[in-house]
Amino acid sequence: MSKVCELTGKKAMVGNNVSHALNRTKRKFNANLITKRFYIPEEDKWIKLKVSTAALKNINRKGISAVIKEAKEKGFLTK
Repeated sequence: MSKVCELTGKKAMVGNNVSHALNRTKRKFNANLITKRFYIPEEDKWIKLKVSTAALKNINRKGISAVIKEAKEKGFLTK
């Protein structure tokens, strides 16, 4: 599976390691992702999503149903 948040679309970014002598080498900044199961009471089922911790904070604030609805509108979630 790819390292992309299924709700927000966050993915790895590219940047540089910068040494003390200012030598630059390419590196990746991966998104902070976790795989978590969520219960959706409207559909009476569990789903497993790979989400970023920022998306997890949104879920705690707004609720899983509202966040999934927003993700479908933006085209991130296809399930």
